Amino acid sequence: MKHTLFREQQLHCDLKTAWEFFSSPGNLSKITPEDMNFIVRTKFDTNEIYEGMIIDYFVSPLFGIKMKWKTEITQVNFRKSFTDFQKKGPYKLWNHHHEFIENEQGVLMKDKVDYELPFGFIGEIANRLFVKNKLEHIFDYRFKVLEKYFNQ
Repeated sequence: MKHTLFREQQLHCDLKTAWEFFSSPGNLSKITPEDMNFIVRTKFDTNEIYEGMIIDYFVSPLFGIKMKWKTEITQVNFRKSFTDFQKKGPYKLWNHHHEFIENEQGVLMKDKVDYELPFGFIGEIANRLFVKNKLEHIFDYRFKVLEKYFNQ
């Protein structure tokens, strides 16, 4: 079963600053809780995001178990939005759409994550018991870190 997580956050910065921060894979570890042991494995010649970009990570989503995660940038609309899609990792489906809307206060950032767990019924139980809460925790942490980066 597919699940969706929505988040919004107002950032008090210009669009160029927000775009450069979020479209740089190296910044992902800065906004991910330390207990996830999130490491970007891919080395890049550029910070410019592009469709077809492949990014490899190590991540420990549950119980400290280290896993490989591979995502592909499947859509880029410069300084407006981009989408990363899991090619290999802990989810049956992971599609994360990032949107940036310039406004009077700076930039409204919107996230929409569609995800599905493997293992059918067992995956649904895992989602109810801990995966959904873990994702909420990750995005709550991210919100707090971004407040410090952009809103103080």
